[in-house]
Amino acid sequence: MTAVRPAPPPTSPLAAGPAPRRVRPPRWLDLRLLLGILLVLGSVLLGARIVGGADATVPVWAAAGDLAAGTELGADDLVAVDVRLDEAADAYLSTATRPAGRALARAVRSGELLPASALEEPADLVQVALPVQAGFVPPGLRRGGLVDVYAVADPAVGATTTTGGSVTPVVVRAPVQALSGRTDGVLSTPTATVQVVVSVAEDEAAAVLAAIAGRPLVVVVHESVEGNADEAGRAPSAAGPNG
Repeated sequence: MTAVRPAPPPTSPLAAGPAPRRVRPPRWLDLRLLLGILLVLGSVLLGARIVGGADATVPVWAAAGDLAAGTELGADDLVAVDVRLDEAADAYLSTATRPAGRALARAVRSGELLPASALEEPADLVQVALPVQAGFVPPGLRRGGLVDVYAVADPAVGATTTTGGSVTPVVVRAPVQALSGRTDGVLSTPTATVQVVVSVAEDEAAAVLAAIAGRPLVVVVHESVEGNADEAGRAPSAAGPNG
């Protein structure tokens, strides 16, 4: 007896799986990526320019106080300030310059930026030291101010002589360059001598000294320093030893 083995069932072919996808390298030249990079760079540059422009200040000189025309500038007369001037920066004196020792051609106010035009050469001035009794010096007298100086009658001489009994204008609108000898407090006396140094026109210095004629002097302080160097320190036309 022969055993008959059944035939194995036919095998069905395996279904083909999906084809594997190859990983594509990133495209660095992608248009959207380039646009994003450009936008970021543009924003950074614009922000830097705005911030830099807001801080675009330059250091320039400003007046530390009111200064009359003809005042010879000193180190204490100027302060450095940082300001934004843009195109107008060249019109003002930067702190890289050293204007100390030069005279002002016009008056400047406290806190005013010092323009370059203020140092144009003024009229020829000379400095004259005037001895004034402390009792005839106003408390508001200071360097850089404008003053008038008068010669008054000397009580020791009397009113019968040519130098007594009169008030003579010695100099008008003179810029004060320096003060010395003034003291404050209980130690100050009205008879102490204060040396008031003023600038006067060179061609009128002799007339100023002649107008004093040895008499006591009185100083009158102007509230404003406005004026120009051409009129600073001029002796009145009527000034003379006889008043």
